[in-house]
Amino acid sequence: MIQTDPDSFVQGILDGNRRMIAKTITLIESSLKEHQKIAFTVMEKILPRTGNSIRLGVTGVPGVGKSTFIENLGIFLADIGHKVAVLTVDPTSQRSGGSILGDKTRMEKLSAHGNAFIRPSPAGETLGGVAAKTREIMLICEAAGFDVILVETVGVGQSETSVASMVDFFLVLMISGAGDELQGIKKGVLELADGIAINKADGENLKEVEKTKGDLEMAMHLIRPESPTWSTPVLTCSSIVEDGTKNVWETVLDHHKKFKTSGEFQQRRKKQTLKWMWTLVEEGLKQRFKNNEKINEEIPVISRQVENEKISPSAAAEVLLSYL
Repeated sequence: MIQTDPDSFVQGILDGNRRMIAKTITLIESSLKEHQKIAFTVMEKILPRTGNSIRLGVTGVPGVGKSTFIENLGIFLADIGHKVAVLTVDPTSQRSGGSILGDKTRMEKLSAHGNAFIRPSPAGETLGGVAAKTREIMLICEAAGFDVILVETVGVGQSETSVASMVDFFLVLMISGAGDELQGIKKGVLELADGIAINKADGENLKEVEKTKGDLEMAMHLIRPESPTWSTPVLTCSSIVEDGTKNVWETVLDHHKKFKTSGEFQQRRKKQTLKWMWTLVEEGLKQRFKNNEKINEEIPVISRQVENEKISPSAAAEVLLSYL
């Protein structure tokens, strides 16, 4: 039974109470109307305490070592006194609706650290596998005093675009020696990147990594930078060496400083908040469409007419939408 007093959630968050943070996230993720109502009130009350973190998104094709990278970077940051929240988005099975929330077991060392908080979220039905509530969870963590938020994507489909639109720095992780270095990474993703890091730069791999770095730097010259302040750097890092990801963090800080000075940081955040609002409007409209009784009655009839080519798909869509 979830308690119904919003103030107890708010106080728990502001006190940095882990149990209450986890309970609030469960409340936020609930689809029950009464839970959503309490969640709205909690979010309104904590909003003035949010926005004071550096938000870093990490993506990359499966096998690139995202979890190991995040654990290495997270431990480095937590050790030097940062409070780190890791939000990972697990793909939900389309068939069973189940989701393997295994990140705490994948990041054992980090999850045991006193300055870290790890929260896996099932992706649910959200396009591209980014949890619908990741943004709200990010704000809860900020209000609880976490000053670095790491968001890991599943690295498929459009989840990259969604994560890029909610973070201050979007990092694309890559590895060398995988044949075509751009294989599996769409040009669009590289255009979104604030930084590219070639992981596993250790041992016998170093020569190969340097070659990949040169190839990627050439590829990045063909992409026009989004900001006059920043050209996307290609870095190398190792997630198995202590402080092997420190240079990536230094790049994030450099970007943060330059964007703060130029005013682009605030502009980016404002744009992201508006985009978030419209995403929620679209989600809400979809939900209302699905829950509309008249539409549900008409769908089988109109579907048959479309199948039998009695009515065009565009006209059928117009009819269904007119019931909203």
